[in-house]
Amino acid sequence: MTSPAWLTVLTTTDSEEKAKLLAQGAVEARLAACVQISAPVTSVYRWQNAIETTEEWQLLFKTTAERYPELEEHLQEAHDYDTPEIIALPVVRGSARYLGWVSAETAPVTSP
Repeated sequence: MTSPAWLTVLTTTDSEEKAKLLAQGAVEARLAACVQISAPVTSVYRWQNAIETTEEWQLLFKTTAERYPELEEHLQEAHDYDTPEIIALPVVRGSARYLGWVSAETAPVTSP
């Protein structure tokens, strides 16, 4: 099986402002072509031996598999969670025009 060329990368954070900063930083660095921020979601999880219920904002980063390592590193550095959720989901099919746009917008900029 071949590796996917494009990914949707998921993370969450605890405020809309933080979500916008994570999204802006990734797009400015060309690590994602687009980031969608969903309205607050409720997350229920176990953390440090306690069940937590938290309101979070979910982010979906549209990127290429080639740029994933840099996006993950960026999110690890920019995120304020000790253990942020960073999950990459393969894009198995999509519009050729859209996926071409994702590839073009995440291509590293080279100096002349």
